[in-house]
Amino acid sequence: MIGLYDIHCHILPGVDDGARNMEEACWMLKKEYSEGVRRIILTPHFRREMFEPPQELVMQQFHKVQKAAAGISEDLKLYLGCELHASMDMVAGLKSGKRLTMAGSRYVLTEFGNCDEKAYIRERIQQLILNGYIPIIAHIERCQALKNDISFIEELKNLKACIQVNADSISGKEGFMMKLFCKKLMKQDLLDFIGTDGHGSKRRVPEIAKCFQQVEKTMGAHYAKRIFIENPKKITG
Repeated sequence: MIGLYDIHCHILPGVDDGARNMEEACWMLKKEYSEGVRRIILTPHFRREMFEPPQELVMQQFHKVQKAAAGISEDLKLYLGCELHASMDMVAGLKSGKRLTMAGSRYVLTEFGNCDEKAYIRERIQQLILNGYIPIIAHIERCQALKNDISFIEELKNLKACIQVNADSISGKEGFMMKLFCKKLMKQDLLDFIGTDGHGSKRRVPEIAKCFQQVEKTMGAHYAKRIFIENPKKITG
């Protein structure tokens, strides 16, 4: 399938634990293109005391990667976002412009820790929504409080949060139980977005084509188009 979106990846070199240099970033871009991806939201990490890349560096690297993408194909379009680790001051950071939303939209890719409790997750999601943002909960399958309680996911969806899972979790790379959980999300219509969470050419390689085929086989072509194209298009406009 041509025209897919990847809304979660770490292709910007030298800003987090993703691409190490421009060479690897270019390899990842070419890999994405070969998989049928034509729109990519680059989402470098921001997490206190772990990943705090200066905005100037992020923008500098983004322009370099944009130029590289244009050299691959005029049809390969890049947007800038952020994978923002949940914190007490995340709304203040977004309002001040020190933290980025997704492609300049009101969507915010929000990451929770594996051991974060429900009360904390609920509170952070509510604060984003009350301030006019639309949370996209990143790789929900990696958070125990969410993975172990479908009813809690439903609660967050009712608050108007969005749900993202990683392509490898659906295609089976992360094991049968993870694949089964993702299938359950789809069957209950709780899934909004899929991203590769690609980190490099050897670790977490951005592979989305196999995932698309799996989703299409499980849920049908109309559903697959909604998840991989129509929903992401709402972010980029």
